[in-house]
Amino acid sequence: MTQQRKLRILVAKPGLDGHDRGARVIARAFRDAGFEVVYTGCHQTPEQIVSTAIQEDVDLIGLSILSGAHTYSFPRVMELLREHKAEDIQVIGGGIFPLEDIPKLKSVGIKEIFEPGAKLQDIIDWINGNITPRTGMAA
Repeated sequence: MTQQRKLRILVAKPGLDGHDRGARVIARAFRDAGFEVVYTGCHQTPEQIVSTAIQEDVDLIGLSILSGAHTYSFPRVMELLREHKAEDIQVIGGGIFPLEDIPKLKSVGIKEIFEPGAKLQDIIDWINGNITPRTGMAA
């Protein structure tokens, strides 16, 4: 019987946003839910995020942002994933977003956006229902 590997999730804080309490809370909730978690810390460039995601063979990138730089950093992460032929790594976002930006972010490939007040269990349930381990390098 082949055992499916645990989901690997990269939690990242792009840009100059130094407020990482929410990202640390979500990283811990993901770990407690049985996911393998890689947390990059604050002040990551899209290039660093994508490089780490590929090196760590993650299934999902969770971007956390409060600074308003999501209109640059989220599309840039998606662009870099395509350039590196790693489009099978899914991306979700969390933070504060103007409502009109959410459809734009989804149109570039962000799978879901979680706003303040989203329940941790709802996010975990969404991941369990929508993300499966990639058939990437590690098994």
